[in-house]
Amino acid sequence: MKEFSQEELARYNGENGQPVYIAHQGKVYDVSASKMWRGGQHMKRHNAGQDLTTDLQAAPHDGAVLERYPQIGTLKTEAVPEVAMPAFLEALITRFPFLRRHPHPMTVHFPIVFMFSTAVFSLLYLITGGQAFETTAFHCLGAGVLFNIVGISTGYYTWWLNYFAQPLRAVAIKQKLTTILLLVSIVAFVWRLVDPAILRLGGVGVLYCLLVFSLIPLITVIGWFGASLTFPVEKE
Repeated sequence: MKEFSQEELARYNGENGQPVYIAHQGKVYDVSASKMWRGGQHMKRHNAGQDLTTDLQAAPHDGAVLERYPQIGTLKTEAVPEVAMPAFLEALITRFPFLRRHPHPMTVHFPIVFMFSTAVFSLLYLITGGQAFETTAFHCLGAGVLFNIVGISTGYYTWWLNYFAQPLRAVAIKQKLTTILLLVSIVAFVWRLVDPAILRLGGVGVLYCLLVFSLIPLITVIGWFGASLTFPVEKE
């Protein structure tokens, strides 16, 4: 089989009639027949003519999918400097491998459900007048603030560990919106803590409701862009 250098592999990027080659774990595959690699780009994130070994570590599938396509060569081994990882973190990940990928996907569900629940129970209180609904909404809001901080922390961890802190559009949007979400939820929580009867007031009660109900579109958009990283959708 032909042995490709990085420079040679880069020529086969699917442009100007070139075939689409990619490398993974030292093997070079011809994926020209794949509809997912039309034009030499996959999911509008990965370009052909490159070694995708690192990229596949953060993908929703493993390298086994490449076995469907012919291997047409190997990639020359070249020394690539690695990002230094703190010794304690490397030891922790070695002992608990699930920490490499799972902390953020696990913890991010908590702020989602608590933020939604805050709005839902607030609405139930407004409809029924049941004080238990309002109290539950307040408790959910507090939990949402707490787990939003946890979700942001694990999000930055995952971004650094699996995406090497690359300036991805989806990540940039999530960072901005989660900051807004955290600020809005903290303001609403402190306001309700200071004035437990806020929902029974007139104008300021309406403003408080707007803050609470704004949590739903915020968390929805954040969740959408988060899912686009894990489960990207190919656009025709």
